[in-house]
Amino acid sequence: MPAGPKIADLAPSAHELTSYDKEHAITYMRLLDADADKADWREIARIVLGLDTTLEPDRARRTFESHLARAKWLASHGYRNLLRGGWPKE
Repeated sequence: MPAGPKIADLAPSAHELTSYDKEHAITYMRLLDADADKADWREIARIVLGLDTTLEPDRARRTFESHLARAKWLASHGYRNLLRGGWPKE
């Protein structure tokens, strides 16, 4: 299981930056990096999100897809708010 904040089944879909987004900024970056490297979604879900893709493949896929979509939204739109508000405190 990865260290860090708990991963929700679905990432936020709000059109503004949320506290969840701030808490998971590093997770989102790791997702984007792994996706850019064309890693298999199952490996990303297991390593980055701490999900068991064998026991719960549908849940793992939904969680992975929602978090990757959110990461892409933040990279193209939401990063301005993240930068304005400062980096999350450890």
